[in-house]
Amino acid sequence: MEVYVKVRRWGQHTLLAVCDTDILGKTFRQDGVVFEIKEEFYNGYKTCMDEAIALIEKSTIINLCGRNIVKRAIEKGYVHPEALYEICGVLHAQIMRM
Repeated sequence: MEVYVKVRRWGQHTLLAVCDTDILGKTFRQDGVVFEIKEEFYNGYKTCMDEAIALIEKSTIINLCGRNIVKRAIEKGYVHPEALYEICGVLHAQIMRM
């Protein structure tokens, strides 16, 4: 399974944005909340799920969007299953290491 990954670095911080391929560029609306999966934020390059998971270890700020990548991050112990946001069935998780 593939995902889109974008990595940005500044100073000692690395921002990692990962989303499932099937939701890139889509907008989800529920109960007054608008959640946009913007290409400029998530679309750096397409890669396999294993590489994306490996990048989590090297990043300080991580945004994960999509059922597949978030579930894999839960399986690997990076995300607690109760620390998610869900809109229209799309899972979103954030990790911060300071």
